[in-house]
Formats: sequence, structure tokens, C-alpha cells
Amino acid sequence: MGDDTPRLRRHHRVLRAIGSVLAVLLVLAVIAGGVAVWTVTRSFPQTSGSVDVPGLTKPVTVTRDSAGVPQLTASTADDLFRAQGYVHAQDRFWEMDFRRHVTAGRLSELFGASQVPTDTFIRTLGWRRVAEQEVKLLDPTSLRYYQDYADGVNEYLKRHSGAELSLEYAVLGLQNPSYRPAPWTPADSVAWLKAMAWDLRSNLEDEIDRALLATKLKPEQIAELHPGYPYSSHPTITDQGGGNPRTVTPERSPDAIASDASASAQSGPDATADPASYAAQLAQVAESVDALPQLMGPAGDDIGSNSWVVAGTHTASGKPLLANDPHLGAALPSVWYQMGLHCATVGPECPFDVAGFSFSGFPGVIIGHNDRIAWGFTNLGPDVADLFVEKVTGDTYEYDGAQVPLEKRTERIRVAGGKDVVITVRSTRHGPIVTDIGDAYAVIAKDQAGKLGVPAPKYQLSLAWTALTPGTTANAIFAFDTARDWTAFRAAAQQFQVPSQNLVYADVDGHIGYQAPGLIPVRAAGDGTMPEPGWTSRYGWTGTIPFDQLPSVFDPPSGYIVTANNAAVGPGFPVLITADWDHGYRANQIEVRLAGLLAGGRKVTGADMSAIQADTYDANAANLVPVLRAVAAKPDASTDLQQAARLLDGWDYRDRGSSAAAAYFAVFWKELLHDAFARKIPAATAPTGGDRWFAVVQSLLSQPDSSWWADSDLGATDRDSMIAYAAGKAWGETRRLLGGDPAGWRWDRLHTLTLTNASFGESGIAPIEWLFNRGPWHVGGGSSVVDATGWDATAGFAVERVPSMRMVVDLADFDRSTWINLTGASGHAFDAHYTDQTDLWATGRTRPWPFTPAAVTKAADQTLTLRPAR
Repeated sequence: MGDDTPRLRRHHRVLRAIGSVLAVLLVLAVIAGGVAVWTVTRSFPQTSGSVDVPGLTKPVTVTRDSAGVPQLTASTADDLFRAQGYVHAQDRFWEMDFRRHVTAGRLSELFGASQVPTDTFIRTLGWRRVAEQEVKLLDPTSLRYYQDYADGVNEYLKRHSGAELSLEYAVLGLQNPSYRPAPWTPADSVAWLKAMAWDLRSNLEDEIDRALLATKLKPEQIAELHPGYPYSSHPTITDQGGGNPRTVTPERSPDAIASDASASAQSGPDATADPASYAAQLAQVAESVDALPQLMGPAGDDIGSNSWVVAGTHTASGKPLLANDPHLGAALPSVWYQMGLHCATVGPECPFDVAGFSFSGFPGVIIGHNDRIAWGFTNLGPDVADLFVEKVTGDTYEYDGAQVPLEKRTERIRVAGGKDVVITVRSTRHGPIVTDIGDAYAVIAKDQAGKLGVPAPKYQLSLAWTALTPGTTANAIFAFDTARDWTAFRAAAQQFQVPSQNLVYADVDGHIGYQAPGLIPVRAAGDGTMPEPGWTSRYGWTGTIPFDQLPSVFDPPSGYIVTANNAAVGPGFPVLITADWDHGYRANQIEVRLAGLLAGGRKVTGADMSAIQADTYDANAANLVPVLRAVAAKPDASTDLQQAARLLDGWDYRDRGSSAAAAYFAVFWKELLHDAFARKIPAATAPTGGDRWFAVVQSLLSQPDSSWWADSDLGATDRDSMIAYAAGKAWGETRRLLGGDPAGWRWDRLHTLTLTNASFGESGIAPIEWLFNRGPWHVGGGSSVVDATGWDATAGFAVERVPSMRMVVDLADFDRSTWINLTGASGHAFDAHYTDQTDLWATGRTRPWPFTPAAVTKAADQTLTLRPAR
């Protein structure tokens, strides 16, 4: 498909088509008129005094600190979750309402016909249908808590509507004045788990990439662009399967790079798969998320997280420290909502005393700590989604030589301002057929069928994905929140099935641990890197990995555990988790920092943990810059190349915001990826610049005569001439972007974060975008460094993926813990707490995290009492 292939990683513009000249004029009139302040502020929540909330049995106290972060104290668990629903609705109801429309495939009800393709995709996958089935699987106590939460949301809705709920409803009313939010239900909450699972679905993009590459490249070339995990130089989380959690390699020499490159080149994906899988790979383009809103922010290579835990033997306090910073797409408001949930008297009837990061629309605390344990999440990244090539004839499909009837259902999509759209969803035993979704999917399938010499109508594509099987994850959150020890924590983890995560653990008794939970398929054949024939049972899923066989560690002798989406196990692990781990550059640097602290018997502090979270060491630069400087030392080097080498001389490879060298290197990296790779491969596979491309280039540096370095149109014949070309071009480009004097160059002039509202922020209507978006902030960090402010080399240098929050939990004294959110507590534009934490976040600083009653009381800035209705 070549350069005409649409870029599938481009962010979905959810509302690009909404609005009109009338909308612009009306919004401008609102802004200009005296009613503006009233319109904007009328949705701000009441945060002091008292308010009656029917359904409560006793008063609930809601204190908010100077950042507006609420701590709720209730006498019963039911009152606690009713109050949580009420408070979430106060600050974030538009976000909640928008999310539930996405997860139900009902965006068209809000925004009209432009959203029918998105709704069609989600209805085909059936997120909402699965969520409704999962509600039926809830244990009675959990179901009661979800209903309590929904009741609290609905009590808020009963007395607020339109612009009283959020400014977004005033804007929506300009084009859809009849819309009224429906009451909240438990299924609205549970459906959010499907969005989480989709955005963290692991290697589907890698499968898309391999499929498209197969149209132009040989299998061995595809393997070079998808190198295996570098076990010899980067750590694994556990030692299971021959892994080495303590592999630490600081700045590395070109000789070491060459050695790793040779090893990784031998461990690429199996290039001997059935030819049908190659044809089907291209069809995986249809599974890209381009037509789907990213509820947790833009997807990409840098979606991941850091977490690590250090035992008390290595800490100044003698108790464990736990750090976590999940890397997600930049979103406004932040995907996280900080809060505390406290029972006035903790006991069997009211067992909650927990604080941390919640999701608006979802009861409980997702990541944080209670009065006994702390925990954090990073994405395990298992391969949990496969595409199958199906031979479809009429309403049947072939399976093991027989024609089997397709399962069929219809879905009605209601469209604001238009006629309903009815779609038919067809499914095989593997999952829904995604090539029914639209013309683009059908064209891809037809193209591939032609390559195989098979009549076009025979081939369709179905998606098998663990999140489409109803599970018990919705029970797990309450179990985490109330776990008292490692045994209870693992029992909670066993229920956490989708999305699979790396869980790190610490408790006040001094224990630390790691557990990988989740439903991970076992395949009859194949490794999940390629789509497989669906017409035979040879390639199907035969079950899932039993929980007790998943990686787990408790109190390791090293005294610390690091997870950063790197390989959880070694290559000898008996079952396949994935062939597409993150390549471990962040994990390695965290190990380097911890080893450096501990080398002389130094005791680790909470401040040390925060400092590691802000680390900007760029391993990619450490690999490439010595080669670039060697090329610049050649007699025929250009003046621009020599100037670049002088700028890089002495650079410590830190992507500091103030660094001129970091700015130039980023431009060089972007140019190198384009010149050496993007010109030779399909446009949709163009290098984005994340960890995989670090590994690709690292491998090829030891192969100076590789064909990847050659391009006759550019006059490049080998590695050195390609690097010289890209470096010289980058020097001129950096001068164009930042001015002629390198003394004035700064990375953070290019690397900026603009926070974009998830719904109206990309409407295409400037006044509306002005209402809801904020920024830019100038930041350091970069892709696949510990301070993971990721950028897309195909698009520019702007920040797209971020540490969505940062926390450090001190098990010796919870009140010494720290946290920061990307934005703020409020989802209301112009509220004081809309983005009030972002300045701190952008400079790597955190806020105190009060937890005990005395600390919460001392930090209280405002107090609201929610009273039972009289």
C-alpha cells in the first residue's frame, strides 16, 4: 500500500466535524457578554457547608486540601461509596458521561453522524454488552457498592442539569439542545474497564506493523525491525525462565552495542509462518485505533509505566518505599482523580481506609495504599489479542472442514440530528468479524485475498481478545483496597483479569512483592506475532495461563523489584506471555540509579525515589552520539557535522529541558529515522521513535554495511554516510527551528505539552478549544527515558504521552508519602483546580499526601458535610 497507506497512529480527532458558524458566533457571544462568568462558574461544585443527599444513613465529611483533593470519611461502606459517586459527579461528570458514551458506542447520540464509524467499531467489539454481563458476575457486596456509587451520582444529577453540570453541556446544547444525561448505572462504571483494556492491549500495533512490512520486505528484514528483547544487557522483572533482574549496564561502548545487536538479531519473530498469516497481517491495519477515541490518551510505543519497590533493608526509615508513575496519553482532565476513602471506624462492616488515584465514574481506589499495604501498576503487556483470517461464504465460515453458521446480532445507533443507523455484527468462534465495519477493512481484505490467489469474498478477519470474555476484574478493586497482607493482595490480583498488569506490593511489616495477574491466552500453535488461519483448530486458543503459573516474587534477596514494562521473565519461561516486551531501557536506568545509591551502603529516601522518577538519561543518545562524533572526525566531514559534534562533546546524555545538545539530538534522531527507514517502508509503519526503534538502530550500528543505511537518492552508501547526511540535515533544521545561535537552543522550546480536552479540545473551532485546552508547558524528558514525556518522530516534538501521575509511598509513615497529578482535581474549565498541579508536575515536583486523620484535618482547606435527607 506504500505511501498511500493512511497513518494509523495519528490521533483520533473525536469531534473534528462538530460545530458550525452559528456555534462559533454563539460561543463568542457568551464569552463577550456579561453572562460569561455565570455560564462558566455555575457548574463549580459546593465544597463547604452542608448539602442533603438522600440515601445516606449518616453524615459524610468531605475535606479538600489546597489542591481541591477530597478525603471522604463515612460511618458505613454504603455511605462511603454513595458519597464517592456524588463527589466524582461534582468534579468530573462530563468526563464520566463522555466516557460512558464512548464505551457504549453511543457518541453519535451526542455529536451526530460524524461519530457513527467510531460507534460502529465499538458496537462490533461489544464493550457495553460484555460490561453488562460482568455486572451479573459481581459478588453481592461488590454489586452493592457499585449501586451505592451509582445512587450517589444520580442524586447529584437530580439537582443539576445542563451548564450546572459542566460547561461542556452549554457548548453541546448549541448543536444538540435536547440532550439530557441518563441516570448512572453499575454497567456504566464497569464498561470503563474495557477502555482501559483496549488502550493497554499490548502488541496489536506490532502485529499491524509486521503485516504492513510484509508487503514490501523479506522476513529477515522484518525481524531486523522487530528485534527481540536484549536479555544479555537489560533486566527482567523476575529470574523465572532464566531471567536476570539485576542486569545493569550503564553507558555502553560501541563494542558492547555490537555484541547486543548480534544477539538480538537472532531472536526476532518467526519468519516461517504460514503465508496466510502474512496476508492477514496487512489486514490488521483495520484493528488500529485511528477511528477510536483514546480514553486514556493517545496510544503509541511509549504507553507503559515505571514502578519499583525497595525493602526496608535499603531505606533510611527501615520500612519499604514504593514508587509508581503510569505513562499514558496526555489528557485534560487527567485520567486520574486523587482521593481518600475512610471509614470512621475500620472493621468488617466498613473495611476501607484507603487513598490514592481513582477513575471518575468508577468506585474505589485503583492505585495507592491503605493503612497496611501499598501497591502500584505498570502494564505487563501480554499478547492478549489475535486476528484470525476467516473463510466466509454467505452466512457461514469454514472450521476444520465444515461450514459453521456465523453468529449474528443487530445494533441500532441513534444519531443526534439524523436517522438511526442499524448495523449487523457477525462473529465466529474467535470473535467479531472486524472486516464488516467499513469499506477500508473490506479493501484490505480483498487486497490480501488477491495476493493469495483466493476469491476475495472468502476472506474476513475476526478479533479474539481476552477483554471480550466476561470476567471478575470489577470485583478486584475493592479487594485491593481492603487487602491486609500479601496473601489477600494475591487473592485480589487473581480476580484482576483484564488488562494484565505488573503489580508491585509493599506492607508495613516490611515485605515487598511482585505479581503478574490476568487472562493470557495459551495458543495451540503460533506465537501471537502474526494473524493466523481461522479455518482450522490448529491455531486457536486452548485456554489461559493458570494464575499460579504467572510470574511472582516475594521478598527477593536483592531487596528491591523494578518493573518498567520490560520482560517479566527470561526466554526459558515455559509459556508464552508475549514476544513484544518493551525493550527495557527505562528498567535498566532505574536499576542503574538504584545500584548507584546502594553501592556504598547508602540508604534510600523518598526524595531519592522522586529523583529517579525525574531521570532524563537517554540511552539512545549514549549509543548513537559516539558514532556520530566518530563520523564527524573524518577528514571529509562537513562543517555542519563538525559543529554538531562539538555541541555534543561532553553531553551527559540527559534530556534536560535546558539542554541544547538534547534539542539537536532529537532533531537528528527524527531525521535519521526518516532518512534510513521511513523512505523504504509503508507510511503507516513509519518509525515513531520509541524503545523498539532504539533497539533497531542499536543493532544496526554494529552492521555498518547493512542495506538499511544505504539510499542512493541521498548519496548514502553505508552507516557513516547515512549518519553524516542525517546529522548535517538536522543541523540546518535545528537552526531553522531554534535560531542560528546554538547557545540559545533548548530542548524544552521544541518539547512542549499542550493539555487537550478529551472531547471538545479538538473540535476544530478555535473559541471552543480555547475554553477547554491549556498550555503549552515547556518540559524535559523524552521517549523511553524514565521521565517518559514521549513524542512521535513522525509528527514532531510535542509531548503526547506522559507520566500521568507520580507517587512515592513511605510505609514507615504514610503521611510522608508524596503524589502529583498531571492536571488537577477538577474537570471544570476555569475552576482553580483545573490544571493547578501541572506546574509542579512539569518540573518533577510533588505534593504532600496526607493520610492519617490528624494529617487530613491539618491539610483541610474546605469541609463539606453530606447529610442524610431530612
